[in-house]
Amino acid sequence: MTRSMQTWLLRIVIAGVFAGAAYVAWQALRPNGLPEGFASGNGRIEATEIDVATKIAGRIEDILVHEGDFVTAGQVLAVMDTAVLEAQLSEAEAELKRAQIGVETAQSRVSQREAEKNAAEASVAQRQAELDAAAKRLARSEELVPKGAASVQVLDDNRASFEGAKAAVAAAQAQVAAANAAIGLAKSEVVSAQSAVEATGATIRRIKADIDDSTLRSPRDGRVQYRVAEPGEVLAAGGTVLNIVDLADVYMTIFLPTKDAGRVALGADARIVLDAAPKYVVPAKVSFVADVAQFTPKTVETAEERLKLMFRVKARIPPELLKKYIRDVKTGLPGVAYVQLNPAAPWPPGLQVRLPE
Repeated sequence: MTRSMQTWLLRIVIAGVFAGAAYVAWQALRPNGLPEGFASGNGRIEATEIDVATKIAGRIEDILVHEGDFVTAGQVLAVMDTAVLEAQLSEAEAELKRAQIGVETAQSRVSQREAEKNAAEASVAQRQAELDAAAKRLARSEELVPKGAASVQVLDDNRASFEGAKAAVAAAQAQVAAANAAIGLAKSEVVSAQSAVEATGATIRRIKADIDDSTLRSPRDGRVQYRVAEPGEVLAAGGTVLNIVDLADVYMTIFLPTKDAGRVALGADARIVLDAAPKYVVPAKVSFVADVAQFTPKTVETAEERLKLMFRVKARIPPELLKKYIRDVKTGLPGVAYVQLNPAAPWPPGLQVRLPE
């Protein structure tokens, strides 16, 4: 046997030894088979992520939490610089006072115009009385002149007085009409001034809302995952300051083959076992089953190839359980999720719920 052949033979023997060792190790480490009616998949604990962002552009004044901190709903997480908004608020409040004075001035103008109208109406009444008297004198003189009891001059004077009284009544009535027009104009000024007050009030409310929104609060109970920005940075509107995970919505995502995914029902019971705490079995519910396969071969032509399709499934931990252990929840932990395919199949003893005391 040549030296080259001996070398190849030695390599084959070594490869066989490694293959045998790998097979033995796989046999020793592979998980126990599940009974009929169950399926399992590997995954990691995940949670809904929420970006805490600015509503308007501005400079970060302070961030009050660090990565890994547990936060509660409503807790102040960061504060934006509001110096410009405070100045705008002072300006708007001064404008509001001016607008309120404008309303009072316009209302007093309405009162003045109404008084002028009353005076004009009184003048009309006076002129009307004078007209009535002139009409009576003219009528008497028109009766007396033909009888010779009064002169033609008296008749002419009474007729002139009557016409003058008619003109005075018309002038007084014109003053009433002008007063009415002035009242209408003054009332429109009141409406305009009140609109200015309302507009300025709306501006004040908007600025106050922006100031309030400049204090960034946690929308949920959760844990700070990232500090995306730091104090002193200037962010655009919608700029992310922090990223937190919502610990009220925690789940594990696994992938199941076609034959198992087709039997999973929404709301089906599930169990989660974490690698870091294998002695505990956490209850869960199937909250999502994908309607499209995540792993799809280039072509799917045979039944065997269709069985290779993998569908995403979510096993969600009940919110009431999360609330009890919320400070112990950590995302990213690997583990295994077990899903009940047959509701009548009893859970194996090793997958009965076991939780920390």
